[in-house]
Amino acid sequence: MLQDGPSKSAHRTGRRWRDSDEATGLALISPTLLYALALLFLPVLIVIAYSFWTQDYLTIDHTFTLENYRIALTEPIYRDLLARSLVIALVVSLVTVVFSYPVAWFISFHGGVHKNLWLFLITVPCWTSYLLRVMSWKVILGYQGVLNTGLMSTGIIETPITSLLYNSNAVVITLVHSWAAFAILPIFVSLEKIDRSLIEAAHDLGDNKVMSFLRVTLPLSLPGVISAFLIVMIPTVGDYVTPKLVGGKDGVMIATAIQAQFGKAANWPLGAALSVTTMVVVSAMAGLVVLALKLFVRWIR
Repeated sequence: MLQDGPSKSAHRTGRRWRDSDEATGLALISPTLLYALALLFLPVLIVIAYSFWTQDYLTIDHTFTLENYRIALTEPIYRDLLARSLVIALVVSLVTVVFSYPVAWFISFHGGVHKNLWLFLITVPCWTSYLLRVMSWKVILGYQGVLNTGLMSTGIIETPITSLLYNSNAVVITLVHSWAAFAILPIFVSLEKIDRSLIEAAHDLGDNKVMSFLRVTLPLSLPGVISAFLIVMIPTVGDYVTPKLVGGKDGVMIATAIQAQFGKAANWPLGAALSVTTMVVVSAMAGLVVLALKLFVRWIR
């Protein structure tokens, strides 16, 4: 009887857990969770496996090799493309967050009963095709586009500006516009969760509007800022449509080289190695940016 005591107790504990709401909820989401994890990790594992192989025309050699990573890390063209992609992604993310924060702050603190309307208007551009939005900027920034035509009609310039399109600046402008809504929404949600009485308490203790923003509003909204930054930066590095349409030779990014390896070059292992290298570097960069944001907020407080 003494030997059966712990066993029966563990059995009763396990039975209680199986009958609990937590176990029921886990059982309900398990199929979906496993399906999502499979869709997330299996493609990544396949890409990692390809990165250690070689390809001769259409024949894959499954012999383990690090040659693809040597090329990805030592060839100047790929190093330069990766460095340019990281710089563009960082600039796009910073500019997008800086411009999106005031919009989200205005809607949260001054939107009143029209908050849903403002959010609706912000998401309207996302209803159109991403390709159409990129092409619209090509029309705006073109040699005979809307911007040049407007500046010439007002007499500000006499001849069209040729440096507006087919460079990295055009890529930054287009991507900032394309990802603005995706940055506004998480910042808005974070601002909505802030207890307004904390801001009032800061005012009562002598802080002006600027100091209360720096000490209360900004630190409490930091999760939304970090989410917005990551939501913008990570897909930006992998975007090859925008650089191809508005970037020209000066706006080419690493995703274009990856797409070329999987496409015309038919060198999937090298494309996989470039993808894995980019993924690792972007993850490290994202971690450093998040740490820098947290240290900045701690410093200003």
